[in-house]
Amino acid sequence: MSRTDAGSTAITLTEAELDRHVTHAPTRGLLSGPGLPDRTDVLTFSPLRTHGLRTLADAAGGPFQVAEELRGRLVIGELLNPAGMRPESILLDGATGELTTAYLFEPPEPRPFAASLDTLLRFAAVTEELTGLRGRFASLAGQYGPTTVAEASRRLLALFERGTDGRVPPYWKAAALIRPLALVAGPGTESGLTLEVPARVLDQEFGHGRVARFEEVDFPATLTHEPTRRFLRQTGLPEEAVLFHADTDVPLPTLREYVTDTRGDTGPPRELPAHCDHLIRLGGLAEDTSLILDGRTGAVLTFNEREATLHTLNTDVSTLAFTLWLLHHERTIDEHLNHALTTDAYDQLAAAMLHTLNTLDPTPTLPETTWHYWTELLRQGPHETL
Repeated sequence: MSRTDAGSTAITLTEAELDRHVTHAPTRGLLSGPGLPDRTDVLTFSPLRTHGLRTLADAAGGPFQVAEELRGRLVIGELLNPAGMRPESILLDGATGELTTAYLFEPPEPRPFAASLDTLLRFAAVTEELTGLRGRFASLAGQYGPTTVAEASRRLLALFERGTDGRVPPYWKAAALIRPLALVAGPGTESGLTLEVPARVLDQEFGHGRVARFEEVDFPATLTHEPTRRFLRQTGLPEEAVLFHADTDVPLPTLREYVTDTRGDTGPPRELPAHCDHLIRLGGLAEDTSLILDGRTGAVLTFNEREATLHTLNTDVSTLAFTLWLLHHERTIDEHLNHALTTDAYDQLAAAMLHTLNTLDPTPTLPETTWHYWTELLRQGPHETL
C-alpha cells in the first residue's frame, strides 16, 4: 500500500496487494491508480491503511459463521456515523465491483450501497457539494425554507439516480431526503438565537391553530432572556409533536412551582437544583421527563422527575423548534414511503437524522453533554416504538 505526494490522502494498493482478491478490472484500475480518499463527509477508507486488504471472514471473526458466499468480500472502509453509533463497514465484491455495507461483529447481513467504486465516490462527492452548498448546489446558498429543502432534495436524489436506473440504495435515499432538511432554517442573524425559524414553517408542518404562541402574561418573571421571550411570542412551539406536549392551559411554571403543584405535600423525590426558580417548564416528554428552559440563558434542558436530574437538550428554543419540526417531518416522509426507511434501514436513517441535528445544533457533541435525550431517542429504534 502506498500514499501519494505529501499533503494528499489518497490510498492506493499495489498489484501484489490486489493479487487474486480483486479481479474486476475497473475496480482494480482505480485501486492501483487514482486510489481512494482517506475520508469524505460520509465515509472513510482509512481501515485499508490500518489493516490492509482483509476479507470479511478474516475481519469478522467471532463465534458466528460467515455465509460462504460472503466470506471473500473485502472490508475497505466504514460509514462515518455520529459518535455512539456502531460502525458499519463497507464491503467490496472483488469479482463484480459491487459495494455493500454490514456490521462486522454480528452475523453479517450485507445491504446494497453502490454498484461500483466510481459510483460510490460520485455519491460521496455530490453529498459533500450539498453540505458545502457548492457545485451543483451553489445556487441555493443563502436560501432557506421548505421550498429550498425540496429543491435540494430533488437535485440530490436526481444525482443519485443518474446511471442507476432509479434504484437508489436506502442509505443514499435517506441522505437525499433527510440531509437537505437542515436548510429549512437560516442562521439567527436577527433573532439573537441560533436559527431564524419562520412561524409559517411550524404552521405548515403542524397545522394552523396547532402551534402555541405565548403572551407576556404566560411568562414568569425569571424568564429574562429576551430573544427567547420574543421567539415564544412570535414563532412559538407545536402544541403536540413526537413525544412532546406543550404547557398551554396555564402560565408557564417555574420548576419549583411545577413540582410543588404536581407532588403536593409529598414534595420532590430529591433536592431540586439550586437555580430551580430560573428553570421554566415548557412541556412534557415521555417517561416522566420535563422539557425545561433556563430563563437566564435561553438554554433548553430535560429534567428527569424521578431522579431530579438535569441534562442539556438544545442550545435554545430555535434549535428546539427545528428538532421538533425535523422529527415530525421525518415521520411524514417515512409514511409517504410506506415505512421503507424505518423497515429496511432504520439505523442508517437515524444516522442521517443525527447528522442533520448536529449540523445546526452541536449540543450532543459537546464534551459536557454526558447524556442527550434526542440522541437516545433516535438510537432506540423506529418511531413506532417511541
